[in-house]
Amino acid sequence: MNRSIPWVGRRGPSVAEIVALVALAVLDAVLFQRSGPAVGWLAVVVTEFAPGLGPVVALLAVLRRRFPERIGLMAAVVSGLSLLGTAIAAVVALLGQRLPAQPSGTEVLAVALVVGSACHHLRLRPAFALAAVGGIAVAAAPVVRYGVGSPQALFSAVGALAWGAALAVGLLLRDADARAGARAAEVRTTERLRLARELHDLVAHQITGIVVRVQAAHRIAERTGGDTATLVEIEATGAEALASMRRLVGTLRTAGTHNEDLFSLPDGLAAAVDRAVPDDGTVTLDAPGNLGELDVTPEVVITVHRLITEALTNVRRHAPQAKEVRVLVHHDQRYLQVEVVNDGSVRPARPGGYGLVGMAERVAAVGGTVSAGPADGQRWRVSARLPLRSG
Repeated sequence: MNRSIPWVGRRGPSVAEIVALVALAVLDAVLFQRSGPAVGWLAVVVTEFAPGLGPVVALLAVLRRRFPERIGLMAAVVSGLSLLGTAIAAVVALLGQRLPAQPSGTEVLAVALVVGSACHHLRLRPAFALAAVGGIAVAAAPVVRYGVGSPQALFSAVGALAWGAALAVGLLLRDADARAGARAAEVRTTERLRLARELHDLVAHQITGIVVRVQAAHRIAERTGGDTATLVEIEATGAEALASMRRLVGTLRTAGTHNEDLFSLPDGLAAAVDRAVPDDGTVTLDAPGNLGELDVTPEVVITVHRLITEALTNVRRHAPQAKEVRVLVHHDQRYLQVEVVNDGSVRPARPGGYGLVGMAERVAAVGGTVSAGPADGQRWRVSARLPLRSG
């Protein structure tokens, strides 16, 4: 597998953040020590506190990944500590005392990280409040600590730039999460619409059979002089149930999906597997010969067909260079195991595609589970476990 993949997950950014924060903390400490001695009793006291400020805010910025539910608190503490250091520097200057310069590189990066996380994860109002406080902290620190006329005060522009970049990245990630969530919800809704249409086909078939048998019994009862009132009531109830189901499913069909993906239902598990696997030699099927003899519900049959079809579609879409694609189906007394394995795998840029969302929705509806992920030898495996009798 591609060894650079972890850098798009959580570990890579975390390591980069730690390295950058440690480097800046060391640099700030060196600059602080070289800036000369403190003059005045308050300045002497402050020098015992200031060198520890950078490591503290750096630690809090790193811990935000470990405690995501405390991001708001950590962002407030990081920005508050930075503002506290700036306020102390202002008080010391007003008293005419000399305080060694307090470099703020670590604080700027820490504030930028927590502001970005706050804009990404928190609600808009607290996120923007914390972002505003963080912006004030990074912009004011160089100006107040070094003086308005000093060259170092220009670092406030660098801090403002880092703050703005963090704000933009956090909002972009927030928007991406919102879009992904909306898309996932749309996929689930579409899959449920398909299930509703298939439910209509399955149940309508069974109810129609019942109504036909009741009608036949009604005719026989009429000829033999038997009681037909109950049969007439059952017939009317069945017909009403069919009409109600058609109306209900009709309300679920949108204009764009009225005739979407309608197909004749497979008449058995073996037929479902055969129809899903192309016979052009591109896919190898490994399945027992007694699939057609298994006693499974129509819902499981349709689910297996959809699962294999979707998995093979993903192979063509995401691994067109695959040279070996295998569909494996086996079972025991209670469960049916379906696997689709292909080589030439390249892990998707964003784990968990929308096709998998739909598959999981459908498989869960019959009481099964599904998973997808990399396998040995640069392969990709989709695996599902379904009960032979759903429910």
